[in-house]
Formats: sequence, structure tokens, C-alpha cells
Amino acid sequence: MPTRHDIRNVAIVAHVDHGKTTIVDAMLKQAGAFAAHQHLDDRMMDSNDLEREKGITILAKNTAVKYHPKDGGAPITINIIDTPGHADFGGEVERGLSMVDAVVLLVDASEGPLPQTRFVLRKALQANMPVILCINKTDRPDSRIDEVVNDTYDLFLDLDATEEQIEFPIVYACGRDGVASLTKPEDGTVPADSDSLEPFFSTILEHVPAPVYDDEAPLQAHVTNLDADNFLGRIALLRVEQGELRKGQTVTWIKRDGSQSNVRITELMMTEALTRKPAEVAGPGDICAVAGIPDIMIGETLADPENPIALPLISVDEPAISMTIGTNTSPMVGRGGSGKGADAKSAVKDRKVTARQVKDRLDRELVGNVSLRVLDTERPDAWEVQGRGELALAILVEQMRREGFELTIGKPQVVTQEIDGKVHEPVERMTVDVPEEHMGAVTQLMGVRKGRMDNMSNHGSGWVRMEFVVPSRGLIGFRTEFLTNTRGTGIAHSIHEGHEPWFGQLVTRNNGSLVADRSGSVTPFAMINLQERGVLFTEPGTEVYEGMIVGENSRADDMDVNITKEKKLTNMRAASADNTENVVPPRKLSLEQSLEFCRDDECVEVTPEAVRIRKVVLDQKERSRTASRAKSGK
Repeated sequence: MPTRHDIRNVAIVAHVDHGKTTIVDAMLKQAGAFAAHQHLDDRMMDSNDLEREKGITILAKNTAVKYHPKDGGAPITINIIDTPGHADFGGEVERGLSMVDAVVLLVDASEGPLPQTRFVLRKALQANMPVILCINKTDRPDSRIDEVVNDTYDLFLDLDATEEQIEFPIVYACGRDGVASLTKPEDGTVPADSDSLEPFFSTILEHVPAPVYDDEAPLQAHVTNLDADNFLGRIALLRVEQGELRKGQTVTWIKRDGSQSNVRITELMMTEALTRKPAEVAGPGDICAVAGIPDIMIGETLADPENPIALPLISVDEPAISMTIGTNTSPMVGRGGSGKGADAKSAVKDRKVTARQVKDRLDRELVGNVSLRVLDTERPDAWEVQGRGELALAILVEQMRREGFELTIGKPQVVTQEIDGKVHEPVERMTVDVPEEHMGAVTQLMGVRKGRMDNMSNHGSGWVRMEFVVPSRGLIGFRTEFLTNTRGTGIAHSIHEGHEPWFGQLVTRNNGSLVADRSGSVTPFAMINLQERGVLFTEPGTEVYEGMIVGENSRADDMDVNITKEKKLTNMRAASADNTENVVPPRKLSLEQSLEFCRDDECVEVTPEAVRIRKVVLDQKERSRTASRAKSGK
């Protein structure tokens, strides 16, 4: 069969923070994608604000480099898909793999294979793709290259890789310096026999299969991603499997439900470095972008009108976590960060607070995010959103609040399944790296959450690696407590491991809440009196309302408090008048921490300026009646 030798399609997959985006940056620079005078940011592929802030890749993106072989041959286009390392964004990984013919597995020379490495590698092996192993960050002082390579071989065997897949080539690299070598360097050093990524490029050309096609086959192009443009409207990113796609051509659009309609390609673009440039034709193996089809969805096919043949839809793993997203129902809706309406009118002019706006935004998210589901609830102003993990859902909420939405978010719950008449819940495989002195604290923490230890290893460096299988709901609220118990030194990563029978009741938060019993502004006088009762979350001057949670109680039950109480002024000089007391700085909770903190009867109010935790039922008397009815069993 004919082969296109002028093109290679490869995905770079790895665990979070093992250096995927950095090495792609180095490839772009060394392939001459930018002029010498151009100013270049670090991590150019992480174009999203949230990606830059959190230091992780959230969306799969593609770039293309023109590589000029050293032997003077014709230039070769290498299409590179930079995929997220976090399993919560697994839908992006699965989409990325559907566009390529091989993967580069990047592994940190010190940390070795971690849970997300297992996740992305399993997907690649299931797709029967060849793998190139790249040991990155060889210059780390604590690197242990031989052990990491052996661990990777063990991982391949564990995932039932075929003999051909296990015979993978190994490249040693320092992505930050843009250096790669086929010769193993000493631990903690940059490869010395090379000064560029040339060995990495040549390994890709040698081991990534060139696209193979059939001359006689009709057009088939698979939609793998979506984008938008202010002038062109919706843009579909697709890989041409067979035939040719031309600008102005009429093609058959085969939808997810099997229906067909003829559409015209108004614009055709190909990626060069980080920009898309107009093109006239895209052949087999090319990754291109087309405009002119306003309602096209991921997984659909563009085919030949005379002989339309659909390609298989992209399948993704089932969601494991759900939470309710609805309109903001608090007394402060549409009143800005301070809660004072008149002062914040200019800030809240473009606020989105209606149910229709929230539903439209969730529907828009479904277009580009194949791993998300939105279900109706009993209430017309709230929807159940299901996703892979807590982080993926928190990122969605964070994006919405930055767009001006005001939302009420329920406590994250797990999505259960009924198997053989029994309720099964999702479980995670968690890998924890901690200093030896915190081992007992972590074991105790996982025991409370019904975690089962599967493996433990000590590399002799003072750190211990432990593997647990733990129910997904046990990990809701785990991270904050884990970092506190390990004094910020612990590293924990988890990955979905399937479903197991219901583990029973879990009590993960022992402390109750301090709940404001009236509206008003927080006063330092009230805070001084309350700070011995627990940890406060609000600053002096913050506007609060009845039912809003202002702190964590030191005891197990909730306590209604007056945090707006003012000091009474008299004309008598008190003996304690000159005594000064300091207000302990409040604990500021991020959106993720607020979701972790929630109990079943609590929810999070999210606005562009503020994140507040509140009771679902704001009225104190109503909550008391509900609690007494629950105790009496009515």
C-alpha cells in the first residue's frame, strides 16, 4: 500500500509535570519554527490562563514542526499532539491518541512511572501503538535512570504489552536544555555526547510509522477536536484517513446518530508551529482544520458524497464523580464581591445569573468535552454534571466564574453502578510519596477512608512510596488534610481503577461548621471572641448572611454564631480598655478546598469575586426542625 514518507503523527504522553510541554517547546525552537527576533514564552503550548496558573496541561493541542534531515533529504512534517497528564482529563488523551500513529512516553528520571503514566500508557497499548520511551530530566540530582527504565519495563509487562511493544527504543533527554541522546548519561547529568534534540528527532522518524493509505479508497476524515474563530465560526480539527480534502469541496457529513447531509468546506487550514495557515488540499495522514459546518461534533466523519463510509465514534471511560451546578440562590446574588449592590453596579453589569444562561454554557461545554455529561434534576435551575474527577469539574466551574457566571455548587458525589444486583462504587489507585517520618500519619489517614495498601517500597533516600486502592468518595477532601499531615512535603496522585462493591459509610470530616446566624458585616470584636471556637474563614468587613459558613468548629457539631457583634460603647472607662488583642488571620479557601470542605447539607456559592460556603437551607429554625425530625426518625 502507498505510504506518505513526508509526514509523521506522534503524541507525547506522560504523568503530570514530567516535562511534556517543555520538550515540545524545545522541539519547536530547534526545528526553526520561530524567527530569531521573536519573543517566546516558556511552555508556549499552555496557552490557557488556567493552564499557566496551575502549571498543568488541560486541553490536548496539536502543533507541527518541519524537520530537515541532516542527510539533506526532503523536509518532513512532524505533527505533535501535546496531551494532558492528569487522568481527570482522560477524554483529551483518548482524543489525542485517535489522531496519531505512535506515542512518546515521557518519564521523569527521578520519580519514575506514576499512576497517570500507567493510565496514558494503557490507552496507547490498547490502541496497539508503538512506543518510544524518553527518560526526561536526567540532570535532576536525585535521578536514578537504571531503576526508572526497569520500572517502566515492569509497567509494560503489567499492562500485557506485546513483544513488539516491549522492544521500545530509549532516548535520554533534558527538555529544559533542549538536549537528547541515545547513550545513557550518568545520574544527575545532562547528556554529554549531544548538544541538541537531533537524536530524538531521528528516533521519531525511524520508529513512528508513516501514514499508510489506499489509492482507491473514498474520502474519510475523523473529527477529533473543536475550536472557534470570531470570523469563521466553529472549526473542526480532523485527521484525514483516506482520500483528499480540498477547500470549496462538497463532502458528506455523517453525524453521531447516523444521519447524513452534504456540506461545503469553506475554509481549510494546516498547522505550522503554533498558527494555522490556509491550505488548498489535505491528504491521507494530514491533521487539518476546516470551517463551514456550524453544528459538527467530535467523533463524526466527513466522507465522500458518492460512497460515504463512517469511521468509529471516539469512546471514552465512564464518569466517576458528579456534582450539582445551578444558579446562585443566595441573598447576595448579583451584588459583587463586597455584597454592597450600589458600589458594585459597574462590576456586575455583565453578570450571568439566570438558569437559561447557565444551561446554555453547560451545553456549549458538552460540544468540546466528550468526557462530560449533563443530566436534568428535579429542580429547573440546577443540573447534575458528571466527569472523570474532582479537578476536571472544579476547572469547569473556575472557567465559568471567570466568564461572569454566579453558581451554586453541590458537594461532589460518586457515580455508582449496579452490577449483579449490588451497588458498586468507583475506586482509585493512589500512589503516595512521603518522607519516612510521615508514613504513620498517611497510613492512618487512608485507613479512615477505607484505603487498602497494595504495595510499599523504600528507595533508601528517606522517602517511602505507598500504593493504596481507595474508594473515590474517600478522596473527596483528602488533599488538604494530606498536605497538612505531611507538612506540605507529601506527593499524591491517583487514577481510576474500576468499580468495587460499596465500602460502607465513610466519615472524612470530623469537625462541624461555624454558621452565621444573621446578616451583616464581620467585626474584629466578634472574631476575637470566636477564634478560640475554631478556625475562621472570613476577614473583618466581609459581608455575611444567615446560613453562610464563616469557619470550622473545633467540635463535631455545627454552631450558629454571631460574627457581626459590635463592641458596646459606654462613657465609663473599663479596666481592660487598653488591652489589645490580635485577630488571627483567617484561613482562605480556594474553590477546590471549598468543594472538599463541604458536607452533604452544605454547598458552595461561586461568583467572579468570591467563593463562599453556605448551608443548603439558610434558615436556622428550618435546619433545627429538620435535624430534630431526623433524630426522632420521622
